[in-house]
Amino acid sequence: MEPYLEQNIEGKIGTQKYLCTIFWRNGQLVMDEPENVGGQDLGPDPFSTFLASLAGCTLSTLRMYIDRKEWNIPEIKISLNLYQETNAQLETTIVRAISFSGDVSDEQKERLLVIAEKCPISKLLKGKITINTSL
Repeated sequence: MEPYLEQNIEGKIGTQKYLCTIFWRNGQLVMDEPENVGGQDLGPDPFSTFLASLAGCTLSTLRMYIDRKEWNIPEIKISLNLYQETNAQLETTIVRAISFSGDVSDEQKERLLVIAEKCPISKLLKGKITINTSL
């Protein structure tokens, strides 16, 4: 099986509580936790970063489709949050709300909802995920 990314995502943390630096092929991202849990809020927390991945993928996928169809939809907005419950196991629900500027017909909205579900990160999250961890 071939890796999806050309280069691994890498990260490091020093002695400052929760402050992480994440490196990707062209730069770096600082991640932290909010002050109310002991961080300094110097960057997005892991849950925000996780949802940002879904937001960016959804928006890009919709934009590609809208452009290909030559629909006049100049702006797409998205709002996401997640909720967790522990019953027999941890259950997570992601709420994703999408809105569009301009006139969008009901038929277009139905199609765009289907396309949003086809973004690669949506498909990844709905599939089977295995995490192999080593030391």
